[in-house]
This record gives sequence, C-alpha cells and structure tokens, in this order.
Amino acid sequence: MTSTAKLPIALLILLGAASPVRAGTCADEIARTQLQLDRAIENNAGAQGWKPESLSALRSHQPTPRSLAQTEGNAGVDFTAALDSLERARAADHIGDMRACRRQLAQARAILR
Repeated sequence: MTSTAKLPIALLILLGAASPVRAGTCADEIARTQLQLDRAIENNAGAQGWKPESLSALRSHQPTPRSLAQTEGNAGVDFTAALDSLERARAADHIGDMRACRRQLAQARAILR
C-alpha cells in the first residue's frame, strides 16, 4: 500500500476516534425530562399574577433556567429540586451509573406530577 492510499485510511480512523460519543443510555430520558420541566415552568409562568421585578431583572441580567424555576416554583411545585435532580442525573450518566441516573430522573418526574 502506498503512502497516498494510507492517508485517507488514517484520516478516517482519526475522524472516527474524534467523533463525539453519547454519554450513556440515559441521555435521551434526561432530554425528555428536561423538556417536560421546561414546559411545566413555562405553563406555570404568570399563573400567580404579576410580581415585582427582581434586582437581576432591573440590572438587565438575562433569566436562567434556575432563576425561572425559583420564581415560578412558588405555587407548591419545587422546580429547583427537579433541576437539581436533572443535574445529578447528568452527572450519573456522565460516569456511566445508569441506576443513579434513572433514580434521579424518577425524582424529577415525581416533582413534575
């Protein structure tokens, strides 16, 4: 095999090794649960009427998922706890602990019910 023929093969091997790998089998479930949480926060937004602007809003800071969860979770649903469970699920998925990932996802879904 000539060196010019080896170059495309080596390039394919390098591209295959450098491609991103899914963190685990829990990733799709995490994405679905995150979407459910985002929808729940959005559906709950404004349900309690108008509130005074926070200091961050007055300083033109953009809202984050956590700040929205804190603001909109005052009606008995603790959206921040669901966000915490999702963060723990992502961490467990990252290290390959599927049991812990699924347990955290179950906790987040229980909060959303």
